[in-house]
Amino acid sequence: MASAVPTVAVDQPVRAYGPRKQAFFDAAERLAPEYGKWRELNRYFHEEDARYLRFLVRPGLRVLELGCARGDLLAALDCATGIGIDFSPATITAAREAHPALDWRVGDVEDPDVIESLAEQDFDVILLSDTIGSLDDIQATFERLHPLCGPDTRIIVSYYSGAWEPIIRLAEALGLKMPTLAQNWLSTEDIRAILDLAGFQEIKREWRMLVPKRLLGLGPLINRTLAVLPLIRRFCVRNYLVLRSTRPRASRAPAPSLSVIVPCRNERGNIESAVRRLPRMAPRQEIVFIEGHSKDGTLEECRRVAAAYPQLDIKVAVQDGKGKGDAVRKGFDMASGDILMILDADLTVPPEDLPKFYQVLASSKGEFVNGSRLVYPMEHDAMRFLNLVANRGFAAIFSYLLNQRVTDTLCGTKALSRQHYRELTAARSYFGDFDPFGDFDLIFGATKLNLELVEVPIRYHARTYGETQISRFRHGWLLLRMVVFAFWKLKAI
Repeated sequence: MASAVPTVAVDQPVRAYGPRKQAFFDAAERLAPEYGKWRELNRYFHEEDARYLRFLVRPGLRVLELGCARGDLLAALDCATGIGIDFSPATITAAREAHPALDWRVGDVEDPDVIESLAEQDFDVILLSDTIGSLDDIQATFERLHPLCGPDTRIIVSYYSGAWEPIIRLAEALGLKMPTLAQNWLSTEDIRAILDLAGFQEIKREWRMLVPKRLLGLGPLINRTLAVLPLIRRFCVRNYLVLRSTRPRASRAPAPSLSVIVPCRNERGNIESAVRRLPRMAPRQEIVFIEGHSKDGTLEECRRVAAAYPQLDIKVAVQDGKGKGDAVRKGFDMASGDILMILDADLTVPPEDLPKFYQVLASSKGEFVNGSRLVYPMEHDAMRFLNLVANRGFAAIFSYLLNQRVTDTLCGTKALSRQHYRELTAARSYFGDFDPFGDFDLIFGATKLNLELVEVPIRYHARTYGETQISRFRHGWLLLRMVVFAFWKLKAI
């Protein structure tokens, strides 16, 4: 595991606890030497738990684990910097012996002084694995975490499903699981409601592991197929919540600049209209036309318009390959703005609606903005009936696959920060170069980065120039293949 050289561990003195917390402390001190034995007994469960967390926590991040026990989970993540805190000195001693490369500290995560001691550090992820079950005051504990959170910090909470309490208690009685004291057995909805009160917004949730044992290979087969299906997944033993702070440390950055990418193929009649209608949104704003080997003089029109509006920052380039996805990637690579936005050159999404997308990102109300054409009524002939039905069907499927509600996956208007796009590009190897549209490359990448997806309803208009370049049946088949691909990469992992 790659890790930075740890800082000197600063242990907090053991405080006087109430009866419940003292019982947890005594149990942790007593059981610390036995962690390895119990982990080995339930190796498959712990390996699967760590494997899914490695999906949520990409390599090279700065991770803080609160309630780290012996630190095996934090050590399993490929983090650049790892700090683990637990209130049991015996447990932290075991962690330092087992994983000396990381920074282990004795401290009570419910102690304000412990959290305040970390306030000068930056964390990409704050992890609480099963810790929520032993907290005396969940809301107050999470409210103290806001000073540790920047705009991109993610809180990941993993815990046992309350429906499994009788089975877990039976396993403990039979000596099949390490014994624990009375936990806070809360539903996902209960935890989400408490954390909402504490100022944390849910990005996505997931349920994993219907069978926590290998069972000669039957467990992995069930867990990667049946266990991830709708309804059935609610019976899984392991629950995960990914959240972001609604009150992160204030940013002093000025208003972000903007690059609007306009992929265009056979759209000569719309080029000047796109420029004239595009509102001024940012203190510095550029338009990047990426022409796609047109036959109607679109490239020449782009160059003419760029020369006709010298007061605007307009760039023109020809894409190297084929398809909108290739054009978008070239435009994003050329862009210099802090925010990257796509405007389809057919202008069925009005340029006048783009300030809504900019404001979501500039005000940190979301991190990946997707347009939705399926909220407002459309103009007559704006979308064919079969396309409309397919769009609604695919939206429902992808909402399940992404664990975030999305009503229109194929709206071409999308926006995200350039920094997040760079991170998406660095992680693109997980999905590969699979998407000719470009929409799913961005949506899947944003999901892998745990970005908060926000949809902006827009009015969808009929074309006034040219013809649609979407084939209902050929591209519909591609979308079905995309569903299978997404299930394999996002669910059956």
